[in-house]
Amino acid sequence: MNVESWADSPDLPTPQQPDRLCLESFWSEVETIRSDSEPDSSRRDSRQSEDGEQEELWLQDAGLSLVTGEEEDVDKAVLLSTLTKTQAAAVQRRIDSYTCSLRKRNKTPARHVRDVFASPIAQSAVPETHNSEPDTHRNMESVTKTQRSAVSGQETQGLQMDEIFITDVAYCEQAAILLKQAKLPQNNSSQCRRDDGALPRVICPQCRLGVTRVLDLSQQDMKKVRQLALIDMTALCDLLGLEVKRHKTSKRKIPESCLFGVPLASLVESDQKIKPSTQIPLLLQTLLSFLEKKGLDSEGILRVPGSQPRIKVLLQKLENSFYSGSFSWDEVSPNDAAALLKKFIRELPAPLLTAEHLNSFSAVRDIADLKQKLHVLNLLVLLLPEPNRNTLKALLEFLSKVVLCERRNRMNLWAVSTIMAPNLFLHKAVPSKLAVDGPEKGQAERAADIMRLLIRYQDLLWTVPNFLLSQVRKLNENSSRRYQFYDKRIKHLLRKIHTDSRDKPDKNSGEQCRTVKIQLGDVSFSMEFRLTINSRASDLMSQFYKELHTSDNSRGLLKRNGSTSYPDCALYEVGGNIGEHCLDPETHLFDLYNNNPGGEWIIKRRSSSRGQ
Repeated sequence: MNVESWADSPDLPTPQQPDRLCLESFWSEVETIRSDSEPDSSRRDSRQSEDGEQEELWLQDAGLSLVTGEEEDVDKAVLLSTLTKTQAAAVQRRIDSYTCSLRKRNKTPARHVRDVFASPIAQSAVPETHNSEPDTHRNMESVTKTQRSAVSGQETQGLQMDEIFITDVAYCEQAAILLKQAKLPQNNSSQCRRDDGALPRVICPQCRLGVTRVLDLSQQDMKKVRQLALIDMTALCDLLGLEVKRHKTSKRKIPESCLFGVPLASLVESDQKIKPSTQIPLLLQTLLSFLEKKGLDSEGILRVPGSQPRIKVLLQKLENSFYSGSFSWDEVSPNDAAALLKKFIRELPAPLLTAEHLNSFSAVRDIADLKQKLHVLNLLVLLLPEPNRNTLKALLEFLSKVVLCERRNRMNLWAVSTIMAPNLFLHKAVPSKLAVDGPEKGQAERAADIMRLLIRYQDLLWTVPNFLLSQVRKLNENSSRRYQFYDKRIKHLLRKIHTDSRDKPDKNSGEQCRTVKIQLGDVSFSMEFRLTINSRASDLMSQFYKELHTSDNSRGLLKRNGSTSYPDCALYEVGGNIGEHCLDPETHLFDLYNNNPGGEWIIKRRSSSRGQ
């Protein structure tokens, strides 16, 4: 069985829990954050949403805002048609709660979303959902049987069992099945894997359509992913009994600083005028690059505080000369740079994990089962705005490198997690119970545990689950079909065009030929690719580079010295039931052809930034 393994443990021994030094560092960091936020402690920049406002904001983010209008009704009906039973139930609860809140406030309720299904257009344009409960059970059973065979010998050999991570079935549906089977651990129950501190390897059975990462999809499709991810996460949290209250950040006065305390999106937008390809703030890039070169071998990096007088001087110099390029990093110590890094994160006017979702991230520590934690974290990562998600990923990649150098810097995964957790989970804009409720040691461990999961499983968390991608495809198909019903005179013509465009190959047929377009700047041509049942995207790319090397089309890629420069290219799936999708090299193209026969295959330069 083909599997994708995540978080292979390094050869270093993993401590079972944070030691005394880690815990002391945790609370020292908490005190530092408190002292930094004392001048603004009299004013909160975030407030909890009023009664009914929570549901209204949720419906807007899920693409189900209660707005009247025929076209909006069809859009909402199309979205609802892609949902599973558990997802639809979660939507219904939010609608009922919102309607009830309006009645309490003596307001006339807006048109109910379920009334959309009474619309003649909605009834004719949208097919019934096929996400039936028996299908979900069958999918779970088939995948589970295959997974068990992959790790069958581990238990008898006395090795730690791998975790099998299923992405073909909606996370909320998996939880619903486990709940019915009484196999879902309760939030306060004892869990061996959580208590012993060991993080197992997570195995994700490879789909024949490959792995889809966040940056592989277009902005339009990522917007739909975020809507569906919010619905699935809400349904999952309902099943787990997690009550998550979101906070709304009010407008703050932007400081005069051009680096610290500036909204993340504004900072990235400003830096893109200097370096168009950048996806995270240039200052953060520079700090991380400096620390990777000078700080990874420094003992106690991130834990040992920098010199406060030197840091104040560095802050002033950075403000005055960073963008001019005259700032010198030669005299900066690694500990001072690490302090600047943490200060940059703390000084953001809104939390890096966003005010809307910070409480949801924090609530993950109350989930007992590891896979359920990863499910919620995966969905939360997808919900983050693009600047926040990219910045968080860059930070986690650096922290992972720190852990890999543990032998030299004495900073293991627990140490890094406990020192960085307060900087991500405490923010002056959002009230936190971290330093109020429960025993101090338990709080530190739970907060650090979330940080551990983000660092260790970051590659898994930055992927789009197969079930979400399938729902996006179905959403796109239903959206395109609905226009057939606006004018019955062209209904049959559009159906004929749609049927002709599918040209679906017989699954039992031998070989098919597929035309692939190549777009490399001024160089544009096409090539034929013979498609077999075992053909992969990597095979097509190998043929492309061979033909490019031997054909006249490579002349446009010649350098002045006569050598050929081959760009970083990728195979994209464009159109049909997807906007644009950068394919994984392991994608089985015959399956892709059957899944989206109306899409084109285009080879072009890999995009520097994608997704929202």
